[in-house]
Amino acid sequence: MAETLSSLADLGGATKGVQAEAPVHVQKLDKLGRAYATGKRKDAVARVWIKPGSGKIVVNGRALEVYFARPVLRMLLNQPLVAAGRVDQYDVNVTVDGGGLSGQAGAVRHGISKALTHYEPDLRPVLKKGGFLTRDSRVVERKKYGKAKARRSFQFSKR
Repeated sequence: MAETLSSLADLGGATKGVQAEAPVHVQKLDKLGRAYATGKRKDAVARVWIKPGSGKIVVNGRALEVYFARPVLRMLLNQPLVAAGRVDQYDVNVTVDGGGLSGQAGAVRHGISKALTHYEPDLRPVLKKGGFLTRDSRVVERKKYGKAKARRSFQFSKR
């Protein structure tokens, strides 16, 4: 070590001219021209493929309206497409497993958002601002010993 640094200003001078480059996001497609992403929520895992098309969404081999019958869940799935302004522009094929319908809908939403960024990297800021790229990490709390559920105590009786 030829020279010793005596202050933080000296340290700043040593790294002058080196700029931290922002990561460059590139398009990631498979050989069939589809973008793939995995979405997760609670115990549900969704594998999502998107490709340009007429806006048809297929979940586990069934139409979206059949698999997710509740309108709230369908609205949840369409949120990233609406935010990106890409409704009816992509065909979405989804395989989802685990958890309940609500968790599966959240997993599919997460997967669609990630797949959109793989297909069109320019959409990343819009989806990031909407919070669609963040995995919702909330999961069910485990049951503790000495408790009826995770936190609920057994009923107390004096006699």
